[in-house]
Amino acid sequence: MKGLIYQLKSVRQDKFCIMSFLLPIIVAMALNFIGSIDVSSLGGYHFGVVAGEVAPATEEWLMRYGEVKAYPTQEELIAAVNDPSTNLIGVEMAGNGIQTIISGDELTMWRQTANTLPALYAQRELAAPVDVQILDRPDVLAGYQYLFVAMTLIVAMFMGCTFNAMNIISEKEEGVALINEVLPMTSRQYVIQKIFIGFIFSCLSAVIATAFCFRLPPAAAAVMLALIVLSAFVSALVGLFIGRLADGMMVGVVYIKIVMIVFMAVPLLKYLVTAGNKVISYICYLIPSSATFEGIMDLANGGMATASQDIAILAVHCLVWFLLYLPLAKLQK
Repeated sequence: MKGLIYQLKSVRQDKFCIMSFLLPIIVAMALNFIGSIDVSSLGGYHFGVVAGEVAPATEEWLMRYGEVKAYPTQEELIAAVNDPSTNLIGVEMAGNGIQTIISGDELTMWRQTANTLPALYAQRELAAPVDVQILDRPDVLAGYQYLFVAMTLIVAMFMGCTFNAMNIISEKEEGVALINEVLPMTSRQYVIQKIFIGFIFSCLSAVIATAFCFRLPPAAAAVMLALIVLSAFVSALVGLFIGRLADGMMVGVVYIKIVMIVFMAVPLLKYLVTAGNKVISYICYLIPSSATFEGIMDLANGGMATASQDIAILAVHCLVWFLLYLPLAKLQK
């Protein structure tokens, strides 16, 4: 227990570990915020009038071209028009016609509309209705919106290697590793202690990031949790290998970057380039993040067709990496 408390204190003082933990959560929050913005309304016109001072027929005419909002007083309308965050065009009656109010900082399209609107209103009786066909605009991000989410969760699930690698390297540089060799602790206790920190923080980061990115039904949430737990366990084991192989902090950081690039690049290339090539797809499963990525994308698209396969692949990775590390732990304990 004292060993775990020491590990937690060490992580708390490591800025690199803290950044690795928070980065996926911050990105997930940003993706959630961006996804909630409806940019389709940015191209519409917005008109402001003073309540009761514009004829109902005029308001109805303005509604053909955009949204109309009534303000209680002239002062409030002017304030809304001058608000830098809006492109509001103020409209008021001028005899039998209308005149517009703008602040001057609007986009060119809005200024031109404000200048021509009174003339259009004066000739409204001469305007004949025209059928307008609105063509569908292709969404260049269609099919890729969940790609960013999946890559963010991959980083969150596999960032546990950072904690374990940095912890072991710090112990080497501070001489704590020599003390561990003489402590009355079995190899199994030592491995569990080392895995625990990276595993827990990786799971926690991934769960928080997932909560921002998805609203999953219970069955899908259980699959996602299984992906998180298994991926975090593999990540923790990979971190132990990095910590053992790295001779110093800078070398360890380089190893971590290489591992994270591979964990991100392989599933991404599998998804974008080799989707139709089964042989290469199977080879990509040698990298554990490929199964994780496939499972996340499947859940994002509302399915669970590959859930059992992805979980099985990750379980095999957990077993293989664990069995590979045990002899190393016995040799270096």
